[in-house]
Amino acid sequence: MYTDRERCVRAVRSKDARFDGWFFTAVLTTGIYCRPSCPVVPPKPANMVFHPSAAACQQAGFRACKRCRPDTTPGSPEWNQRADLVARAMRLIADGVVDRDGVPGLAARLGYSTRQIERQLLAELGAGPLALARAQRAQTARLLIETTRLPMADVTFAAGFASIRTFNDTVRDVFALSPSELRARVPQQNAPATPGILQLRLPFRAPLNPDNLFGHLAATGVPGVEEWRDGAFRRTLRLPYGHGIVALTPNPDHIGCRLTLSDLRDLTVASSRCRRMLDLDADPVAVDDQLRTDPLLAPLVDKAPGRRVPRTVDEAEFAVRAVLGQQVSTAAARTHAARLVTAYGDPIDDPEGGLTHLFPTPEALAAVDPEHLAMPRTRRTTFTTLVGQLADGTLNLGVDSDWAEARARLLALPGFGPWTVDVIAMRALGDPDAFLPTDLGIRRAAQQSGLPSTPAALTARAAAWRPWRAYAVQYLWATDSHPINFLPA
Repeated sequence: MYTDRERCVRAVRSKDARFDGWFFTAVLTTGIYCRPSCPVVPPKPANMVFHPSAAACQQAGFRACKRCRPDTTPGSPEWNQRADLVARAMRLIADGVVDRDGVPGLAARLGYSTRQIERQLLAELGAGPLALARAQRAQTARLLIETTRLPMADVTFAAGFASIRTFNDTVRDVFALSPSELRARVPQQNAPATPGILQLRLPFRAPLNPDNLFGHLAATGVPGVEEWRDGAFRRTLRLPYGHGIVALTPNPDHIGCRLTLSDLRDLTVASSRCRRMLDLDADPVAVDDQLRTDPLLAPLVDKAPGRRVPRTVDEAEFAVRAVLGQQVSTAAARTHAARLVTAYGDPIDDPEGGLTHLFPTPEALAAVDPEHLAMPRTRRTTFTTLVGQLADGTLNLGVDSDWAEARARLLALPGFGPWTVDVIAMRALGDPDAFLPTDLGIRRAAQQSGLPSTPAALTARAAAWRPWRAYAVQYLWATDSHPINFLPA
């Protein structure tokens, strides 16, 4: 979008928050860059230059605006609706791969040369993987500086910097303030003193309807791994350097996020995975406008706009849970999963009680004796084949996965039909166009709404909803009285 200068100027002049994260405005006369909704008086159009990423602004020599804090904008929705090389690279960078493994590690995960990845990212985002990772490290450093009392040396390495000198230089370049000056701007009483606990605000594009989002996560939560407590969804996280516990609370203008981490180096990855689980980088206005073009679907959208697709923090975990939930009730699926968690999950300590384990890894589940699984023999075969391929790397469902290839590999597994594959594509892979025309709840909702109820006819009708059919699924599901559709009391 940043190449459409006239449209960008209109967005800046109207201070339209819908475009935050889509592009950034660099001001030639001041040397700063802002989000489109920056509250200051807009500069003259002749003094505006538009960039596709914060990293591109920083590489061009601009510093972040202290008023609108463009480093805290929601991510671009482009990376959630695409499965090409650039989108997969951006998801991996957000997951901290460059910080942990460098650009060669990123290239190895994607199966391309480092030169090809550099070329593609520069062409589309105006910055290479190192610059994009640097911008992410700067944002993480600011969070730690402003929300904790950690010594600056600890902040340096927790944010992913290799040296204190690089940390100081980057913070000064990006924010035009030293780390100490950044911390001095925040009242001390606002920073929690408890070691390892961080309070974050996760931004999103309005509107956001939390009912089906948190209702689904809470109603299907696995005991010991997930729970709803005091108005927040809590769950355990398996992270690259350790583990964590997150509590996510819906608020009108942000999602409250309280993270308890065993290793602060996991902050960036943990917050990125929580954003992905709650689909916070989506563009609800674009989605709802497309779905409203169908006169029979429009009333459902108008009734409660801004529905998101509840996703996951662990793609392999969700695939396993999808198999456990085949042809059984939600309660039965939770029971099956809870047994596996107790027997094969890694135990952890929860200071608040309630959460006891991390969900078992595919490697741990691959070692399970099938005779100990309380399920039909055919489903045991499905389960053991799935976890075996996840454990040995034959099947990749991670953020770097190719959606078409993953679908094909899933369909080739015994016991995997279109419904199971599409629900994994929707909630684990993150495909916004995944559709479930054979789902009983979808067919019943379609019939009540006057839409075709047979799978073939409904699929034909839904062609006009593309590429947002996964969101149409949420609106259709919401016509039912199932607990997944309601924010827990």
